[in-house]
Amino acid sequence: MSRFSSIEQLSAACNDLPERDEQASMAAAARQDTLTKPQGSLGRLEELAIFLAGWQGRAVPRLDQVAVIVFAGSHGVTARGVSAFPAEVTAQMVANFAAGGAAINQLARAAGAELTVVPLEIERPTADFTAAPAMTEDEFLAAVSTGYDAVSPKTDLLCLGEMGIGNTTAAAALAAALFGGKGADWVGRGTGVDDAGLSRKAAAVDAATAFHGAALSDPLAALARVGGRELAAIFGAVLAARCYRIPVLLDGFVCTAAAAPLARLRPTGLAHALAAHMSAEAGHRELLARLGLKPLLDFNMRLGEASGACLAVNLMRSALACHAGMASFAEAGVSEK
Repeated sequence: MSRFSSIEQLSAACNDLPERDEQASMAAAARQDTLTKPQGSLGRLEELAIFLAGWQGRAVPRLDQVAVIVFAGSHGVTARGVSAFPAEVTAQMVANFAAGGAAINQLARAAGAELTVVPLEIERPTADFTAAPAMTEDEFLAAVSTGYDAVSPKTDLLCLGEMGIGNTTAAAALAAALFGGKGADWVGRGTGVDDAGLSRKAAAVDAATAFHGAALSDPLAALARVGGRELAAIFGAVLAARCYRIPVLLDGFVCTAAAAPLARLRPTGLAHALAAHMSAEAGHRELLARLGLKPLLDFNMRLGEASGACLAVNLMRSALACHAGMASFAEAGVSEK
């Protein structure tokens, strides 16, 4: 049975979100000002430590339990020639994850993170959203619930990612639904489509927004109608993390688009999330700007799989190492200014 049995129940959960622990944030900021460095000299590393403290509710946060969850789904829109790779690659890559052969396996290991891969009915693609809703209400709620339930309340930091041939087209359609614009404004080359493939992607997005029309004005309906199961699951995981006050690292374009409905439902809905990196996918920069998210890294990556999110874990660990391990001026016997 799904955790969410109706859109109304899900919508209510999205509008009843806890905020960060301001006392913990202030205590962390105060600690930063006592450490043996000029105030603010570690720049965003200081901000990251305070961010972690606020959401974990601890003046000195920890990163003992770092989770990486990759959700996988299949898309009916691939029949419209929107990907350079065939649809069966989704299942093949899920098997590669299980065998430890993908980039995310290596990056998770290097970051000291635990990787979980969650396939969502990858043998059964969503409907082609240019001519029908991608998911029924029940399918959508089941996928959101799966994502929510994949998150452990004991997690210190959550990295989210995806795998799904065709899902950059779904992400572009969702971005267009949430923020307006034409398909050409949001689509990119994804898996490496040529110019003709890029045109097909833009046409698919335009066909979808025309077909669904005013129904896309509701962010949850937009996610159900033009998203995919893995996008819905990411949304559920982001919601769960907020309810548990777990800080989140979002991966690239698809992951950010999947989380965006929460910000459209509530302006501070993604306050617990950071953009791990700036994807090379065309629409990601604009999407981050619309959400007010400043990426931590810009490595020209466009793989997905939570690869950029996982890479940023090491930045978080560096921020925490300085925050927790540096001596204060008093402890070190160093004169303050």
